[in-house]
Amino acid sequence: MIRRISIFSIAAALVAGVFSSCSDYLDSDQYFKDRLTLETVFESKTHSEEWLAYAYSFLTGENYEVTTKETNYNPFCFADDMYYGDRDKTIDATKNELSYNMFKLGEYDENSYNVGAWGACYKGINQATVFINNIDMCTEMDDWEIEDYKGQARFVRAYYYWLLLRRYGPVPIIPEEGIDYTDDYDEIATPRSSYEEVANYISDEMIQAAKEMRYDRRTDYYAVTRATRGAALATRAYALIFAASPFANGNNDEYAQQLVDDEGNRLLSAEYSEEKWAKAAAACRDVIELGAYDLLTVRNSTSDTGPSDRPTVTPPDDGEFSNQSWPDGWANIDPMKSYRSLFDGSILPANNEELIFTRGSTSIDMLVLHQMPKDDGGWNCHGLTQKMVDAYYMNDGTDCPGMNDMFSGVSGYEGRVDTRSRLTGFTTIEDLKAGRYPELGWEYDETLSDDEQATTGMNVSLQYVNREPRFYASVAYNGATWYYLSQTNSKPEAVNQQVWYYFGNADGYRNDGFYLRTGIGIKKWVHPNDYPDNYVSKAETAIRYADILLLYAEALNELTSTYNISSWDGSTTYTVSRDKTEMERGIHPVRIRAGLPDYDDATYADADLMRQTLKRERMIELMGEGKRYFDLRRWKDAPVEEALQIYGCNVFVGESNRDEFHTPIPIYNLPSTFSEKLWLWPIKHSELQRNSRLTQNPGWTMYE
Repeated sequence: MIRRISIFSIAAALVAGVFSSCSDYLDSDQYFKDRLTLETVFESKTHSEEWLAYAYSFLTGENYEVTTKETNYNPFCFADDMYYGDRDKTIDATKNELSYNMFKLGEYDENSYNVGAWGACYKGINQATVFINNIDMCTEMDDWEIEDYKGQARFVRAYYYWLLLRRYGPVPIIPEEGIDYTDDYDEIATPRSSYEEVANYISDEMIQAAKEMRYDRRTDYYAVTRATRGAALATRAYALIFAASPFANGNNDEYAQQLVDDEGNRLLSAEYSEEKWAKAAAACRDVIELGAYDLLTVRNSTSDTGPSDRPTVTPPDDGEFSNQSWPDGWANIDPMKSYRSLFDGSILPANNEELIFTRGSTSIDMLVLHQMPKDDGGWNCHGLTQKMVDAYYMNDGTDCPGMNDMFSGVSGYEGRVDTRSRLTGFTTIEDLKAGRYPELGWEYDETLSDDEQATTGMNVSLQYVNREPRFYASVAYNGATWYYLSQTNSKPEAVNQQVWYYFGNADGYRNDGFYLRTGIGIKKWVHPNDYPDNYVSKAETAIRYADILLLYAEALNELTSTYNISSWDGSTTYTVSRDKTEMERGIHPVRIRAGLPDYDDATYADADLMRQTLKRERMIELMGEGKRYFDLRRWKDAPVEEALQIYGCNVFVGESNRDEFHTPIPIYNLPSTFSEKLWLWPIKHSELQRNSRLTQNPGWTMYE
C-alpha cells in the first residue's frame, strides 16, 4: 500500500518508531499542511531555536553518560570497578527496575530496561535533520548565525549516532535528504551500516559541524551544554578510536561472524588496519591543537579553615615533576583538590577549562544521594570493588602491596599481581603525633591531651595510607573522613566525621539493602556542602580533555609505522608514529595533575606493557564516568575482566575483628559473568518489527 505523506512526516515516523494508521495520512493535502508548518517555524528565529533545543533534549534521560537518578536508565557505569547495591535482588519486572544481578547476568530481555535510548536517539536525529534542511529559510538570522546553528544541529545528530554505535554497535544511517513519501514501508526499510561506515559518517559530519560552528569554546554555562568545535572534534576522536579498537578492527571471532546485516554482510571488519589507529591519533591531536582546553588545576593553599581546605596530599619528591610548576610539574598545585574539583561542583562549568561537553547537572544530585552515608541522609549503596581500589597507585607511583592477589594465576593477569603481602595494622595516636599520613585529614594539636585530640584518621587500615591523590578524592574507604560542612549548624558533631562500614555500625551491613556490599564506598562528585534536597550543582562530564589526552597516547602506542594524516580542516599534515615525545604529550598532564611520577623507560619502550598501563590509567582517571564498560568491550577485555569474581571487605564482621574485615573475600551476592550476547545491548522487538531490514545483535531474539 502506498501512503502519500510528507517526507518529513515519514522520516519522523520511521526514526521515532511511530507508524500511524493509514487513515491519518491518506490525504495528500497533509503534505502541503506540513510544508506550511515548516515554513512558519523556520522563518522565525524563536521557533527555530525551540526546534533546535528539542533536538538537544533527547541527550538526557537514558542517554546520560554518568549514573543518573535511576540505574535502570543508565547502568553502564558499572563494569568491574563499581556496583550498585540498592537493587541487588530480582525485582518485579512490572516496575521496570533493573537489579544489579539482572544487569550483570544479562537477565534482562529485549523489551525491558534501557530500551528507550534507541528511539530517543532517532527522534533526535530526525529533529536535527529537519532543522538542517530548513534553517536556511529563516529570515530573522544573519547567514553566519544560520551556519552556526546548522553546525550545532549537525553535531547533535552525529552525537546521537555516536551514542547508538557505542551501545548497539552498527546501526542504520537515515538518508539526509529524507525518504520518498510515495514509497511503501518495505522500500523505505533501512539496513544496518557497517561499524566502519557509521564511524566514518560520524567523523565526516563532525568535521562539517566544526567548520560551520563559530566557536572553539564558549564561556557561559548555557553554551557549555551546547555544541562547540571542540566537542565535535572530540566526539569524532571517540568514534575513530572505537573503530580502530580490537572489537571493530580485525575481529574475526564467532560473534563477529554472526553480526551481519539482513543480506549476510559482516558488520565488523575482519581485516586489521593499523592506519585506523593513526587516523584516531590525528583526530585526538586535532582537539589538542585547538589550544582551547587544559586540565583543571587548583593551586596550593595554606588555608587553615579545615582539613577539606588544606592540601591533603603532598606527592613525594620524584626528582622531576616535583621540582617544576604546572604544566611541567605539580610543585604549585594541589593534585587531590584539582581532581576533586572536577566533579564536586567547586568549579562552575563555564570556568572548567577541562570540560569539553556536558548535558548539565540534571540527576547528578541523585548520584550523590546514592553515595553519601546514611548519617548524612544518603542511601549508602554505590560502592567500589577491591579490584578498583587495588588499581590506584601508591603516592610514589608504585603498586600497592598485594595488588590483585586474588587473581594470581588468572590468564591475562600476568604482570598485574603484586606478590607482597597486603599491609596489616592501623593508624595510631603515635602516627598522629609524628605527623604521618596527613592525607587522612588529621593534624596533631599540641595544646590538647591525647584523649582530646581529633580522632579523624585514627584506626584506619594501613592499606589505605600513602596512596595517590585520586584515591582520596574518590574512595570512601572504611574510616574515611567525610566533611559534612552542611551540618555545621544543625549537627556540629557530624562535621569532619569518620564513617565506618563494620557490621553493627550505622553504615555497615543491614538487611534493608542500604549497605556497601564490599565495605568500600565512593566520594567522587560529593561536595562537603551536599545534603539531601540541597546539593551543590554539578555538571556531567560527558567529554573532558584528560580522556582525549589518554586516547591520544593509546592510539600512538598501537603504531609500528609512520603515517601522514591531514588535520580536520586540511590546514596541516601530521606525521603520526609511535613517538615517545608525542605519547608524553598525552600522558604527562594526566600523571602530573594526579601527583604521580612518569612511567619508566621500560614501559615506554614496550608497546604491550604500555597498553596495559594505559588501560589502568583510564580505569583510575575515568572511574565512574561511564567509560570503562565500553572500554572493556572495544578492547575485547570484557570476557576476562567482567567474569572475574568480585572481591571486597568482609562486611559481616565487626570492629573487634578488624583485620578480618580488611582481608579481601569473594562477594557472592555481587555476581560476575560474561556471555557473548553482552557485547552489545539488545534492540527492542518493536524496532525490529517496524524496520524489516533491521537485524538483531547476536544472542538476542528477533521477535517475541
